[in-house]
Amino acid sequence: MIRPLLMCFALCVVYATSKPMEKKDRIHHEEALSSREHDDAKGYEYDHEAFLGREEAKSFDELTPEESKHRLGLIVEKIDNDKDGFVTEEELKAWIKKAQKRYIYVNVDNQWNDFDINKDGLISWEEYKNVTYGTYLEDPEVDDGYNYKQMMARDERRFKVADRNGDLIADKEEFTSFLHPEDYTHMKDIVVLETMEDIDKDGDGLISLTEYIGDMYNHEDGQEEPEWLVTEREQFVEFRDKNKDGKMDKEETMDWIMPSDYDHAEAEAKHLIYESDTNKDEKLTKEEILNKYDLFVGSQATDFGEALVRHDEF
Repeated sequence: MIRPLLMCFALCVVYATSKPMEKKDRIHHEEALSSREHDDAKGYEYDHEAFLGREEAKSFDELTPEESKHRLGLIVEKIDNDKDGFVTEEELKAWIKKAQKRYIYVNVDNQWNDFDINKDGLISWEEYKNVTYGTYLEDPEVDDGYNYKQMMARDERRFKVADRNGDLIADKEEFTSFLHPEDYTHMKDIVVLETMEDIDKDGDGLISLTEYIGDMYNHEDGQEEPEWLVTEREQFVEFRDKNKDGKMDKEETMDWIMPSDYDHAEAEAKHLIYESDTNKDEKLTKEEILNKYDLFVGSQATDFGEALVRHDEF
């Protein structure tokens, strides 16, 4: 059985190669924390979405101030990882990043039961391999255009990197980093390696200008090249190939696909602490947060409290 993720990837490849004028973007951009403008003078909607995630922020808008404060108090206890009674900038930053990745955790939850065959709350490499490549394992000679042996070896390598303790058994966080490596710092090297393997057609471990352009654009005989290819060639020569040897190595590829973007979560954590830290000790108590609850979460006055929808916190 081929997992939905693999089939989706295959379809994306077919789609990309069927549209030669469409530019492929391999750069992993950090998504904005909110769709709103960050202007506290006009309201705290940006902060609500940054702190809770967009979907969860909507649910708080339905709550009374009392219920909103109560649920915020429960969240504060979760943010305080070391249980010392204070929320630090690092703890708040970690929470914001987790809130922003909630859709990823939902995606993993939706797939979890398919792979956790023995229902022990963990997913071993054997379980994943049997579910994903079961058909190939039964018939290694299957020929449908895919190199399953190569894909399985690549998956196993990534699984081992995601498996922090080396037991070839993944808990929920490890499995999440396996499925979504681009969102985890310790998985960056494997993302770069896989990207280079995809683009490096001559197998020299480097990406040439020809390979770089060939990955973005599927040339067809007699077809005029799009104008953006000129810019991409200039980008490669002037910025991508930093040591000017005509090719991109691992470090140069890392800088290309995973640029050091502005850390929005860190900036928001600093902002929330600055606005709430009444005694200026650069950390927040639960009381300080609840006193500024409207900065962190939304609410609205209503006479129908008993009809409000309740959601589990993270």
